[in-house]
Amino acid sequence: MTERTLMLIKPDGVKRGKIGEIIRRIENKGYQIIAMKMVVPTEKLLNLHYAEHVGKSYYPSLVSYMMSGPVVVMIGEGTNIISGWRTLMGETNPTKAAPGTIRGDLGREWEEKAMMNIVHGSDSVLSAEREINLWFT
Repeated sequence: MTERTLMLIKPDGVKRGKIGEIIRRIENKGYQIIAMKMVVPTEKLLNLHYAEHVGKSYYPSLVSYMMSGPVVVMIGEGTNIISGWRTLMGETNPTKAAPGTIRGDLGREWEEKAMMNIVHGSDSVLSAEREINLWFT
């Protein structure tokens, strides 16, 4: 089933020069990037994007991390791309992510309050639709 998903290269991925490597992996997998831009997210956008996390103890550090620099925002399209992209990204914690995944190969834990894990992907068709509409208005 052809789906669309939101794909983010987070500030740590941009700062560390991993944009090309991540896009190469997306394209090597056979997924299409149908829209792409680079932005520094606003607090308002992040409050909407991470609505389920607002008010949690780690939320201020998450917002600070996501506003610390530019983010590459993409819409990816492909057959079962939501689950495929999440597999390609790897487990949320880069230390636990399997080798061969983006987080397993390119990420690591840092002594920061926020989990800096290089990439983001929507977790469902409904989330993808909501997130795409937030980032591409």
